Amino acid sequence: MRSKTISGIFAVLLLFTAGACRKTDAPGAGPGSEAVAAECDRACLEGYVNRYLDAMLEHEATPELFAPGCRFTENGVQLPLGEGLWASMVGKGTYQFYVPDVETQQVAFIGTAREEAPRNQPPSPVTLALRLKVRDGLITEAEQLVIRPESNLLDPSRPPSPSAADAIEKLGSPHPVYAEAIPEAGRPSREEMIRTANAYFTGMQKNDGKGYYPFTDDCHRIENGGPATNVPLAPGQEMPDPRTSTVYSSHWGCKQQFESGLIYFVTRIRDRRFVAVDQERGVVFSFCFFDHAAGKSRYFKTPDGRDVVEGPTEPWTWQVAEIFKVENGLIRRIEAVLQRSPYGMNSGWSTYEQGMSDEIQVIR
Repeated sequence: MRSKTISGIFAVLLLFTAGACRKTDAPGAGPGSEAVAAECDRACLEGYVNRYLDAMLEHEATPELFAPGCRFTENGVQLPLGEGLWASMVGKGTYQFYVPDVETQQVAFIGTAREEAPRNQPPSPVTLALRLKVRDGLITEAEQLVIRPESNLLDPSRPPSPSAADAIEKLGSPHPVYAEAIPEAGRPSREEMIRTANAYFTGMQKNDGKGYYPFTDDCHRIENGGPATNVPLAPGQEMPDPRTSTVYSSHWGCKQQFESGLIYFVTRIRDRRFVAVDQERGVVFSFCFFDHAAGKSRYFKTPDGRDVVEGPTEPWTWQVAEIFKVENGLIRRIEAVLQRSPYGMNSGWSTYEQGMSDEIQVIR
């Protein structure tokens, strides 16, 4: 009887200890601050991104910030925490776009950083897309996509070519529309927001011009810091007609591009991992891959029967991080960073079957 009593007391103590472990000071809280629940608010989650960047800049992953066994990937490859950009980062960039997800205690980020360059060249700007998972006050998962400028290794004295990070930093800051709050009464559910964002992927995959394309009239897409839609015409240039053109055009708006049926050469959009949803601002963040199978997939017909040859001549995959602004069930703005990767590349977080699937994956 006594051993049962002791066991019961021990169990209560364990529960009490576990409850205490679920509380932590918010990032940056000073001495004497009251302990708060480990469930971070928006500012707290954004603070973890800042602390993560600081740690990477110092090249030191401390136990005060990272859980034991924290899982880390860069560009789809699992690495020991402390390698990759952790070894070569020499400065922060100027562009910062946070997507905090209070419900899942994850935070996503697109920004820029500085990496060491060869032979006394100025630090090289890189683009960083990031997801952090926070549990009990510590980072348990860190996933990052690092987009580096092309460099000429045969001539290290030559400065790197302009990078996506250069273009992104010229934007200054995320477009103000991303910071606009959605009225609480009109906020869709997380599931509805993800379904709307996913319609972009479904509509582009083997695009035939006949799908469901939920875009606002002023929808605009930015890729690696540059406009991919609504590009102004040069003086004297005529707007291509999406009803007769056989070439996809960046001068068109989002809906015109999709209704043209000229993006069929994107044969698969897979491993659609939705990692952060900011319901307050109507923002959805996702990682995915765009496959271009080449070969026969380059030869297709438009909805009205035009014969088209379009798309890459060799198989390749874009590794992508993409942010959507969703309002009233429609996509208003899209910001993406992407880089070419080996055909069929995996995220490092999915099984083979998940990685090849075009089904929605909600990451929590």
